[in-house]
Amino acid sequence: MKKMLHQEFPKKVPVRERTTSFYYEAASERQVRRKFTTRKLNIEHIQQLNEAHLGYEKESEGFAMEMLKR
Repeated sequence: MKKMLHQEFPKKVPVRERTTSFYYEAASERQVRRKFTTRKLNIEHIQQLNEAHLGYEKESEGFAMEMLKR
């Protein structure tokens, strides 16, 4: 499971309050980055989640996971 932190406006200065996250079941960070090559996003960080962290994130409001095709 990967968590991608990003900004929707790549030409603006990154501000913590505008950072949003997506959660993906993906084999690698590269696979996640490839998925978003056509979208204009400022990808800040892609993080591998362990089971404990994933459990915590699932309790968050708005948690949704997406599967990426290989």
